[in-house]
Amino acid sequence: MAARPFTLLSLRLDLADGWAAQYPSTRYWTLSVLAISLAGLLWTLSKRTSPKHSENAQGLKPKANGHGVAQNGTTQGCPPELLNNDLKDRTGTEHAFEEEREFVVPFDIGDVRVTKILVHPIKSCRGTSATEWNYTREGLEHDRKWCIIEADTNTIITAREVPKMILITPTVEVDPASPHGGRLVVMFPEDSGCETFSVPLRPTQDVVAGWPVVDNCTMFNVHRVQGVVCSSLDSGTRSPSEILSDYFGRRVHLMMKGPRIRECPTTMAFPDLEASAMFQDGYPFLVASEESLTEVGRVVSSYAQDESSEGKIGGIDRVQWKDGGVNIERFRPNIVLKGSGVPFAEDAWRQIVIHSQGSDDGPEETRTFTLVSKCARCLLPNVDTTTGQRDAAVPYKVLMKFRRGKDPARKSKACFGCNAVVGGEGIVRVGDRVEVKEWVGGIGV
Repeated sequence: MAARPFTLLSLRLDLADGWAAQYPSTRYWTLSVLAISLAGLLWTLSKRTSPKHSENAQGLKPKANGHGVAQNGTTQGCPPELLNNDLKDRTGTEHAFEEEREFVVPFDIGDVRVTKILVHPIKSCRGTSATEWNYTREGLEHDRKWCIIEADTNTIITAREVPKMILITPTVEVDPASPHGGRLVVMFPEDSGCETFSVPLRPTQDVVAGWPVVDNCTMFNVHRVQGVVCSSLDSGTRSPSEILSDYFGRRVHLMMKGPRIRECPTTMAFPDLEASAMFQDGYPFLVASEESLTEVGRVVSSYAQDESSEGKIGGIDRVQWKDGGVNIERFRPNIVLKGSGVPFAEDAWRQIVIHSQGSDDGPEETRTFTLVSKCARCLLPNVDTTTGQRDAAVPYKVLMKFRRGKDPARKSKACFGCNAVVGGEGIVRVGDRVEVKEWVGGIGV
């Protein structure tokens, strides 16, 4: 049969012939796909034209002001005053989280200040609060400089596996007159039967030369970290390995980070990131805000008080958590901020500058912290920092209800706080003013 010349009529006839030639099941599948696509299109149009959506989009044009430059001037979002309205007088789990918000930036924030500095010398052990602390590119000085490893496998142990290690209290004691710059004093719960010991804060090369080197220490079966097994600073006493092994009930060692660089993983926003860290999970700093913590506590309280089927969270202790009461130490941040007035505002901050109150402000580069990603959380915050017991639900299961899908690289994980790197060395103090230098739109960092 001769081919028909191409016209609109011929095109319609060809389509009709093709449709008729299809099997009934194929035609049914095609119609189903078309129906679903049409329904999706109509739903999207209805969302864009609905009164609620229009209200949320009012007054969201980015503006150039002291907060920084908008990175996404077209994303529809929620200004803080509307978000704050959402947070007022809400009860029950139906209000535990609203529909997804994408901030248009910058938005107005209050006077943001550093309110807490937390140092964790030994990974997964108790942290210490300080009013001021030195920092380097690899984190707060002495933060996660030590860890505890399995003697047989050289695997780093965390409170995820051994919750009671959170009750071990390491304290940094600086002594400029000491050849080691001071000591790290390690204490145990009174009922543990384990005695206090200390190790050099900055051991000399002669001392380190006598310590066993561990080249293949593993963390999360991914990172390969170098370290040295520590000996006690005091002669005639049991070694740190012996004392810690008694506490853990198996052979372990206290290990100090070795000189070999441990590179940080890259992020989606920073595929060429060049940074290094100690024994932190991923990055030198973890930054969080008190406003975010308050919101977590509010949502925890909502679920604890809601006995409906929609509010059911397995294992939650309704009496213990009816008032919220989650403390920031559970999340193990380094720098805690307050003053933005908006929960999770830090999610939208790409760079912050911490301005020193003292005369040693230094170059801006050394005080500029870049938030490279959100912190995807595990079960460690469920461990009570005062009892060493792991809660069955809080905060992990609650976070999974309203903080999942915030990190584009780990959408199945719940997020709290932001990972950060810094441009140089300096000092951070409680009360330091925080300036947002650069913002990021959409779902944030």
